[in-house]
Amino acid sequence: MARQRAADFEQHRDAILAVAARLFADRGYAAASIAELAAACGVSKALLYHYYRDKEQLLFDIADRYIDSLLGIVDEVAAEARLPDEHLRRLIERFMQAYEHAAAYHRVLVQDVKYLSSAHRRRVNRKQGEVVDAFAAAIVGVAPRLERDALLKPVTMTLFGMINWTFTWLKDRGPITYAQMAPVVSALFLGGVGSLAGAAVPARSARASRSVRANGHALLAAQVGAPRRRRNTALPPPPVPAHLPPRAVRRPARRSSTKEST
Repeated sequence: MARQRAADFEQHRDAILAVAARLFADRGYAAASIAELAAACGVSKALLYHYYRDKEQLLFDIADRYIDSLLGIVDEVAAEARLPDEHLRRLIERFMQAYEHAAAYHRVLVQDVKYLSSAHRRRVNRKQGEVVDAFAAAIVGVAPRLERDALLKPVTMTLFGMINWTFTWLKDRGPITYAQMAPVVSALFLGGVGSLAGAAVPARSARASRSVRANGHALLAAQVGAPRRRRNTALPPPPVPAHLPPRAVRRPARRSSTKEST
């Protein structure tokens, strides 16, 4: 007879995951060890392996659940049925909130996805492509002439470039908060997109007109210019971010009308 899991098994996994996200964000996935994680959690290595089979599984769970939370935001904003410009503003606002309140998860996603197994990396990249597609569709909503235009992909990537690396310079105790920065990003981006209304350019080749999601995951998991991590090993167990979806209701992968990149 199979051994039944304790009622609080998933709760303990979530707590371990939150500590692991903080450790990987501070030390880097490659430098962090299972022994360090066990010590930070206040448990033995043997007990840690009861909840997670290895470090790579922890990394995948961090990235996968965080991407699920971002896709959940996409769905929630879509359900609000706002006008195109307000829809895009709301997406930017909600994503900036997520980046602030799940900073460790975001940092791990941006910097450590390269350490995933190929199968896990493909799954995360596919979901990242869905996020990119959602933003591209929102941009087309405010600038319809960009649809099927060669500029759509670079413009979409430019927006992510404005918000994805805010953790490197937008500090918790700085003069500007994430909430204050979100409308600034929206104003800068929407003003710039508006000026592109008559400047759409034709694709120079068939390759240039491929789906925006082709290599779109590189935007969310870019390694170039990654900041050096702090060597702080003091890791009080943080709470699990409240907006991360519970494991039991993990969002299923959605079908996309665009071809998967190779």
